[in-house]
Amino acid sequence: MGIEILDPSHESAGAPFARAPRLETLEGRTVAVLSNGKKGTKPFFDALERELKERYRVAEVVRLVKSNYSAPAEPPLLRDSARWHALVSGIGD
Repeated sequence: MGIEILDPSHESAGAPFARAPRLETLEGRTVAVLSNGKKGTKPFFDALERELKERYRVAEVVRLVKSNYSAPAEPPLLRDSARWHALVSGIGD
């Protein structure tokens, strides 16, 4: 009896991935911070928010918390994303 080897790759290539253009500066920008909601993210994101505002002169930090740490962000959380210039997403335990 032989061994059958299956190739898990798809026959066609996916759409090419393109990175968003890099911001020249964060000064005066709006940055969203998306947390998975675990308690370890709060102190880290508090420090990150201070750093963004003090060092990088970010105008506004929008704090978001997912309702389920293991699921994708809910669409209502991302409804204002057109006004954000950057997003930081993180996890914590």
